Amino acid sequence: QKLSKARRDTIMNTDVLIVDEISMLHDFRLDMVEEIARTVRGGDRPFGGLQVVLCGDFFQLPPVSRYDSRAGSFVTASQAWNNGAFTVCYLEKQYRQADDTAYTDILNGIRAGFLTRSQLNALQARGDVTADPFTPRTRLLTTNVDVDAINLEHLAELTTEVHEYPMETSGGKQYVETLMRSCLAPETLRLKKGAIVMCIKNAQDKKYVNGSLGTVVGFEPYTDYPIVQLLNGKEVTIKPDTWELVDGEKRRAQVTQLPIRLAWAITVHKSQGMTLDAARIDLRKAFVEGMGYVALSRVRGLKHLILDGFNGMALRVSALAREIDAELRARSEAAVQDNQSLIETWKAREAERKLKPEVEPEKPKAKIGSWAEKLEKMREEYPNAYKPWSEKEDQKLIDLFGAQNTTKQLSKLLGRHPGSIRSRLKKHFGDEIIA
Repeated sequence: QKLSKARRDTIMNTDVLIVDEISMLHDFRLDMVEEIARTVRGGDRPFGGLQVVLCGDFFQLPPVSRYDSRAGSFVTASQAWNNGAFTVCYLEKQYRQADDTAYTDILNGIRAGFLTRSQLNALQARGDVTADPFTPRTRLLTTNVDVDAINLEHLAELTTEVHEYPMETSGGKQYVETLMRSCLAPETLRLKKGAIVMCIKNAQDKKYVNGSLGTVVGFEPYTDYPIVQLLNGKEVTIKPDTWELVDGEKRRAQVTQLPIRLAWAITVHKSQGMTLDAARIDLRKAFVEGMGYVALSRVRGLKHLILDGFNGMALRVSALAREIDAELRARSEAAVQDNQSLIETWKAREAERKLKPEVEPEKPKAKIGSWAEKLEKMREEYPNAYKPWSEKEDQKLIDLFGAQNTTKQLSKLLGRHPGSIRSRLKKHFGDEIIA
């Protein structure tokens, strides 16, 4: 009854809802989603007839239950799951460790709860490896305290100049705080030349992906954006990116920050879902089942791993996860038999599609000038374009806006692009301030 019309419309008009990393969602939360979708859309079908796709691996980290909140379990304990709402498709092809079958066998051994002596020896031998000092290697640790201490210590050791990048936010305070918790971008990012960093988002131009490691080798003139040399040798300029919290057609919050973070160390929890080029892992303080498996499975092979040590909990996986895995395999096999005719039809269509001649893709349009050239041209009209906002300039904007100046007038008075003026006003006053 309290849902806004925009949110109801979103639920009514949605065709497919995809929930990734499903092992991290509590059972009662999935039931909440099911009840709301069914109530809004009407009828007796699960989720009101909305198609729901759950993706994940129950051998990874379980849902986090805080001491002051309701306890729960995997979604397989939910009513929605046990009422038979889902068809299971068990994905077996390994991509991340495809080039290291021995390491794949070790990870599968951890999932099964049994490692051979030679596999255990192979893991322990990674503790005696001498790290290449010229290869950026992220340390995975189990606690935030250890991670923050290591990153600050390494940054302080660099004698180069500090460059600071404050996060820009807009929207209601509660929504902004929720969005900041869900993305890995720091509120204030401090960098120096020589800092080890990790990309925390996939680039639109595919120059880097979530988890790419690199070293800050310089800073771009005019913008001060960091230039990062990735492990593959390529240099990329990291430009600000945006995370949004959208409710229907309304944007509740937005944060803008450089999509990188210091990466001498990160927590195992925050590494979930990432592929790391190289990692040094310390599991001596592992405190929950699945933690060691998540950490070890971030790298592509044994040669990319240095293991500082592990405790008795580190290589354990949940007994419940193993039970669930057996059930999923059985249900997937049954689903294949039940849908055999559909599968054969799909295979025939795929074979027919592959026989058709491929249409040549359009050639990409030539790039018009460098970023520096574009910025120089832009500053002919807007002298302060892409320059950081000072507190004094912010206050001037607020005063001028209070004097009933239009966006166009503010742009001329402050030497900023109208879009920048609007973004800054939203930061101070919220989305509703701009008609």
